[in-house]
Amino acid sequence: MSTDLVLYDAAEGIATISLNRPDVHNAQNMELLDELDAAWTRAERDPQVRVIILRANGKHFSAGHDIDPGTWNDGRDKWLVSDIYEVEARRYVGYSLKWRNVSKPSIAAVHGVCIAGGLLLAWPCDLIVAADNARFSDPVVAMGIGGVEYHGHTWELGPRLAKEILFTGRAIHADEALQIRMVNRVVPRAELDSATRELATEIAARHPFALRAAKRAVNQTLDIQGFTTAVQSVFDIHQLGHAHAISETGQPVMMALAGMKGEMSKQKSSG
Repeated sequence: MSTDLVLYDAAEGIATISLNRPDVHNAQNMELLDELDAAWTRAERDPQVRVIILRANGKHFSAGHDIDPGTWNDGRDKWLVSDIYEVEARRYVGYSLKWRNVSKPSIAAVHGVCIAGGLLLAWPCDLIVAADNARFSDPVVAMGIGGVEYHGHTWELGPRLAKEILFTGRAIHADEALQIRMVNRVVPRAELDSATRELATEIAARHPFALRAAKRAVNQTLDIQGFTTAVQSVFDIHQLGHAHAISETGQPVMMALAGMKGEMSKQKSSG
């Protein structure tokens, strides 16, 4: 990896991948996502690594996709759905499904906000340990689109809560996330890294073949129920949202960029 947007460390059978763009609350530009994927691949291929931890430096886990005008809009005069589809199919839903299917157990350590695209990083992990200040949200309906690209919502939240979260854009706080079993544990913010490491160490002591088999059993059960097919199908609904926005405004989202940034800023500063 050529920059420090993502940090990687491996020791005692545990690979720790750290998002390292704290100045923008780990908002995800394309370079960060590509480096993150490289880190996942490195951990997958290292025979000494048994468990993968995904964490973040700074105040927040991730404010989602980078919607700064310099990143979000590259100055083009015309948007094509085919261009958006190609980028998002590979870097958004494609990467998330790939990380979900990495054969080794993975744990996301989430603190602060995990907004929209941040869910695409946390949800693919097998386990989630949340700090007591963690907040999860998807306010993308405010942009005229029915939710982020990787539709884990119905699976993670259940259908009625998924609809509420999408319709209103409100955040799920750590305690509620634990109550609905979207996260495995909630710990004080100061203990997040140590608690996650302790859990990873416990798992790493198990036989790697058995861990791989256990993960495969659960993931395949979800796939028999339609998980991957549903995610891929809803991704096409997401693209229809871009197409509708382009037809109405010439831009791939309906809401003014400043307004969406204001919504995200409100969530980052609340609670």
